[in-house]
Amino acid sequence: MDKTIVVLGSVNADHVLRVGHFPRPGETLTGSSYNIIAGGKGANQAVACARLGGQTQFMACVGQDGFGNEIIQKLNDDGINTETVEQVKGVNTGVALIFVDDRAENCIGIAAEANSYLDEAFVRRHQPAIAGADYLLMQLETPESGIQTAAAIARAHGTQIVLNPAPARPLSDEILSCIDMITPNQTEAEMLTGVTVNDTESAVRAANILHGKGIEIVVITMGRQGAFISEAGSQKSERVTGFKVEPVDTTAAGDTFNGGLLVALAEGKNLADAASFANACGALSVMRHGAQTSIPTREDVAEFLAAR
Repeated sequence: MDKTIVVLGSVNADHVLRVGHFPRPGETLTGSSYNIIAGGKGANQAVACARLGGQTQFMACVGQDGFGNEIIQKLNDDGINTETVEQVKGVNTGVALIFVDDRAENCIGIAAEANSYLDEAFVRRHQPAIAGADYLLMQLETPESGIQTAAAIARAHGTQIVLNPAPARPLSDEILSCIDMITPNQTEAEMLTGVTVNDTESAVRAANILHGKGIEIVVITMGRQGAFISEAGSQKSERVTGFKVEPVDTTAAGDTFNGGLLVALAEGKNLADAASFANACGALSVMRHGAQTSIPTREDVAEFLAAR
């Protein structure tokens, strides 16, 4: 039987403006293109899991607006179970304003809107979905009370808890001690451990601090350097090499990596092989524009790997 992945997280309408460079205070720039694209870390990771072959259910809040209706339809089209996506009356769907510069870097501002209703009460209403899943994947764009409640339910029912601690912010040891696997990037790893992660040696130090807080598996994404993986108590830690590609937009690369990692683990791959597959998924996503528009399918990844 296929293992099920429940993704709990945010949904945003991404307003993307491409510019030559990020504006300085008081500066007005004319962009080269403007698009509204479905995004939000939660939705991106759910879409990545589904497109890459995972049996996926999404838990989220959207507005009773045109974009909320549209995103639910799009999630269904990707084969995602949306029974636990609620439309909140009188509230807008979340919004992200994104600048993308000529170097494919991005700069983002977010308004939570409906995402702020993904709280403890919401999670308790949908407890059976978490209790019945094999994996629970979460991020940090929704209320901490909902994240903490979901982790407690998952822990009580043997559901593996995976936290992508993005966007970067400090987290209590109480939350960290509930997590089975954490997937920070270098900035997030530094925020959580105080260690500047720029090579394998510093990644080992950061991972050991996170293991000390009770987290069994640490996966640190390191951009062009690939991903660093570490398992507590096994003395097994290594850097899994990334794929050299020409990036055009890094939006949702981390979300795509997380989706690929979870799908590969759900299929029974070991951590190193799962991270390598996830690296390929992330590499493909940075070669395309936008958030969900950049997330590849399983067929895309198979072709990419075959060509390597």
